[in-house]
Amino acid sequence: MPYQQEANPTGSLLVSALLALFPLLVLLSLLGVFRWKAHWAGVATFGASLLIAVGVYGMPPLMAVNAGLYGAAQSVLIILWLTFNAIWIYNMTVHSGHFAVLRRAFSSIGDDIRIQAIVIAFSFGALLEALAGGGSPVAICAVMLIALGVRPLKAATLTLIANTAPVAFGGMGNPITVLGEVTGLPAGDFGAMAGRQVSLLAVVVPFVLLFVADGRRGLRQAWPGALVGGVSFAVAQFLTSELVYQLADIIAAIVSAVALLLLLRFWRPAGEPVTAAAISGGGGAVEDSGPERDSRSEVLRAFAPYVIIILVFSLVRVDALRAPLETIGTTFAWPGLDIVSSTGATVDTDYAFAFGSATGTLLLISGLLSLPFLRVSPRDGVLVWGRTVRQFGWAILAILSVFALSYVMNFSGQITTLGTWLADTGPFFAFLSPIVGWFGVAITGTDAGANALFGKLQTTAAERIGADPVLLGAANSSGGVMAKMISPQNLAVGTAAVGLVGQEGVLFRRIFGWSLLLLLAVCVLVFLQSTPVLGWMVP
Repeated sequence: MPYQQEANPTGSLLVSALLALFPLLVLLSLLGVFRWKAHWAGVATFGASLLIAVGVYGMPPLMAVNAGLYGAAQSVLIILWLTFNAIWIYNMTVHSGHFAVLRRAFSSIGDDIRIQAIVIAFSFGALLEALAGGGSPVAICAVMLIALGVRPLKAATLTLIANTAPVAFGGMGNPITVLGEVTGLPAGDFGAMAGRQVSLLAVVVPFVLLFVADGRRGLRQAWPGALVGGVSFAVAQFLTSELVYQLADIIAAIVSAVALLLLLRFWRPAGEPVTAAAISGGGGAVEDSGPERDSRSEVLRAFAPYVIIILVFSLVRVDALRAPLETIGTTFAWPGLDIVSSTGATVDTDYAFAFGSATGTLLLISGLLSLPFLRVSPRDGVLVWGRTVRQFGWAILAILSVFALSYVMNFSGQITTLGTWLADTGPFFAFLSPIVGWFGVAITGTDAGANALFGKLQTTAAERIGADPVLLGAANSSGGVMAKMISPQNLAVGTAAVGLVGQEGVLFRRIFGWSLLLLLAVCVLVFLQSTPVLGWMVP
């Protein structure tokens, strides 16, 4: 007999929702309050989700464990394979000596680390998010900041915060495409609406980066850089989302980077240039005995891997090139998972091992193509890859366990309970709508995953309360991106990338407040957009 999900297993929707929320509260508490390492917090929370699934929802114990295994398997291609290869490319630049060249090249973007951080973490990170998604912007941009001398923890903090505004349109607009698929409404409408939400936040994010990097002094001295970077990104993202949402982040990233580089021709932050060591508390600079000026060919070699990444991910958007890659892999029904939703629909439990078209595979191809440019032999490339995997250590367990608990919560019905409870609040749901997406990304780690979980619930709730379904559907995506920075998967990727595995709790406490503050801004914006005050913004 299939397992039938139940949205209200206790008979009281409030009680059911509080019980469904318990695993997430456990996870946030263990990371933020008790300062547990992410892998032990993930394992403990996985256990809590199993207890709720079996004890409250009546899910068969073996099926609940099996759901966790399914979730862990999902993380192999989505996160682990991707991050291994992203960090491998960086580690090869270290092995070949081009790490130092890269650092000196980025130092030429002005002489102020605060502006360099905006260009790298915000603008270039948005480009990586648009092309690759997953954890690649965090992994790659964090090590680029380290290359400039920023301390590892601050580098991870800056890149996680920067990885917000572009996420709604990440992976060539995949979250918006998923939203259209699960709701049956035009994806273009969702793209336009999301552009009228996250583009406003894009103006704010560079100012947050300045404050995190250098406090009030950063805001006072370098605010024109944040203003130009944020406004140019926001305008480009807004306009492109109206026309071709798949390209919104690519255009916005390029426009903001160019705008900042042009600004630096006429302006410099007030006062003495601020170095990486200054914002890192001293000792942040990387020692380098290489020449002060590198040849043009060496600079091009140092940047070659990232140019190749952009080219590879751009080329595979062409059907003729993508189609052969999509044939490499297999899809099969995961054994032992026969689940029916609370509405009677069959829950999709197929496992798609899309190895050929996986982001991690495309990064592997990019790395292999980079070998001759970096002058790294195939043998050394293999050795560096092995060292990269060992570098992750306990972070692998953290990622596996968090994906496992997210699928236990999803398949048992805990996610449905949370969404139903919030949607039962009437017109005030417009304010709470982004929080639903925030929970979805906190649990799944991806905006597309949150849209797949809650997209239909959002549009259904909108119809019940008389709101525009496009508004609340887009709010799910816009609110979700604010949880990207604190999702355990991204925290694990960030700490692994900068060599601080086990410091996820410290990183979580640094950015959790920013996640809530930006989420509150989205909640207020969406609520006003559901009223005559800003209702004119709804397409």
